[in-house]
Amino acid sequence: MHYAGLQSRFWALVIDFAALSAVFFPVTRIVKGVWLMQPTDHLWGYGWIVTDPLCLIFLLAIFVYFVIGEGMFGATIGKRVLGLRVTREDGMAISLGQAVVRNLLRLVDGLPALNIVGVVLIMRSPERARFGDRVAGTRVVRR
Repeated sequence: MHYAGLQSRFWALVIDFAALSAVFFPVTRIVKGVWLMQPTDHLWGYGWIVTDPLCLIFLLAIFVYFVIGEGMFGATIGKRVLGLRVTREDGMAISLGQAVVRNLLRLVDGLPALNIVGVVLIMRSPERARFGDRVAGTRVVRR
């Protein structure tokens, strides 16, 4: 198996967020009347807690996009474009449960900032596995 490295995973993520933005920007324009929201446009709770309903919907949509893409189809749009797929450690298709776990743990991989934990683990692991991959028993491989 050829494990996907940091560079291909980064570009897949860029493509995924470009695809999501193609939906989010027009929705924001329709709902909020602007193409790009300013920090003052958001309703914040306490600290990092977001209470703006549109932002919460977008965060949920991002999570669902990755879970469905990887759990049902083996790859998001970005991974598919770059010839990557998410598999179990044995190379078989992952379950929706594994997709949920690996994507929930993006929160840990993102700590303390700029995905440092995930980047370090991908660079230091022979299987190029971030924390979420290790816990979920998944790997990102080249087709």
